[in-house]
Amino acid sequence: MWKISVAPMLDWTDRHCRYFHRLLTRRTLLYTEMVTTGALLHGDVARHLRFNAEEHPVALQLGGSEPADLAHCAKLGEQWGYDEINLNCGCPSERVQRGAFGACLMAEPQLVADCVKAMVDVASVPVTVKHRIGIDKTESYDFVRDFVGTVAQAGCQVFTVHARNAWLKGLSPKENREVPPLRYELAYRLKADFPALTIVVNGGIAGTEPMRTHLQHVDGVMIGREAYHNPWAMAEWDALFWPVAQPGEPADGSAGTGAADATHATRSVAPLTRETVEEAMVAYMVQQATEHGTPWSHIARHMLGLRNGTPGARKWRQVWSDHRLKHLPATEVLAQARAVLA
Repeated sequence: MWKISVAPMLDWTDRHCRYFHRLLTRRTLLYTEMVTTGALLHGDVARHLRFNAEEHPVALQLGGSEPADLAHCAKLGEQWGYDEINLNCGCPSERVQRGAFGACLMAEPQLVADCVKAMVDVASVPVTVKHRIGIDKTESYDFVRDFVGTVAQAGCQVFTVHARNAWLKGLSPKENREVPPLRYELAYRLKADFPALTIVVNGGIAGTEPMRTHLQHVDGVMIGREAYHNPWAMAEWDALFWPVAQPGEPADGSAGTGAADATHATRSVAPLTRETVEEAMVAYMVQQATEHGTPWSHIARHMLGLRNGTPGARKWRQVWSDHRLKHLPATEVLAQARAVLA
């Protein structure tokens, strides 16, 4: 399940984004944005946990550091139908640090182990951890090795390794994704030292060839910003990384079943194209507007990278991001977007 995945990304990987990504790849594991335990304990659970059936396999990422709270939220995630519960031990933002979770948890491996055990005890789906290779200027491999070893003893069998340190002071979250050097070899060493664990590497990965290279050393690859900005690349992942079809599925892995019947009918009788994906998203926009009152603009923002690198892409993006058109139905905006490509 962890061979290829799209990273949890705050403000990006909401359920509309995941629905879009699922149109491009049936097999890739998708993650929610990080949801804090406080949001689930004191907020609108349905707003945070509702997702579309078509998104499977889909994982819920939690942020928190209290074992009892995480156990309660992990159980909620399982009840809502998520295929995995993931604990965030990698986010370096100051807001997350003030909540005493995220990357700063790597300094307390036994607490993380306690959190994992509390979740494992109440949930039957896999409980996993996403983490960095170190915090601040600590660059010793022993630090991350001991962290993984301690947490694994609590029942975690899957670790997603963002192969950079998290600098807790002096860098913004954006800089933390770019400034600390990537050291993929530490993820490789983890796999060598813990062969029974599933090790997934993350951080700065773009393109199928680097993905193939990493898969020679670890069990999985997680793609982040590249998947969001260049989503069409995902359209070839199923055939490249899962060449053998599952029962009832075409060899290219393109068909699916679910609420958006028109979407999947299109997928099953026609090759996957940017046009069919765009049409499926418009059908989804209409459905969401009808059922939940969701403006099409809240959904369209996630597909603005669909035509990157193709003629007319800039004008096409301008149409779908033009808020002066938000009073129009999505079907009419589609017509205008197609007109600028003619």
